[in-house]
Amino acid sequence: MSGDDNAGDRLLTPGEVAALFRVDPKTVTRWAAAGKLSRLRTPGGHSRFRESQVRACLESEGTDASDLLPHPAVLTAPAPRRAPVAPPAAAPADVVERNNRGW
Repeated sequence: MSGDDNAGDRLLTPGEVAALFRVDPKTVTRWAAAGKLSRLRTPGGHSRFRESQVRACLESEGTDASDLLPHPAVLTAPAPRRAPVAPPAAAPADVVERNNRGW
């Protein structure tokens, strides 16, 4: 064992933490900057939060964290795909004609 108690702890994004607290993700970022939540940084500079620390913070607020945290598969599910966007309509004939004349 490495001695780090949080070695196997899941890491949550600011959006996931915000959903648990029912706040905006920017609020979670401000909490981290103020030292209310400790965060880790990815090599790309993104914030991540240890699930155990988020649970502890939720419980200190008087919230039962087990009721709020969704199943791990839900947290790691891919984002829903967006519907394809139709290409823009063709330009009217008079616009095309003006462009061809150098209007």
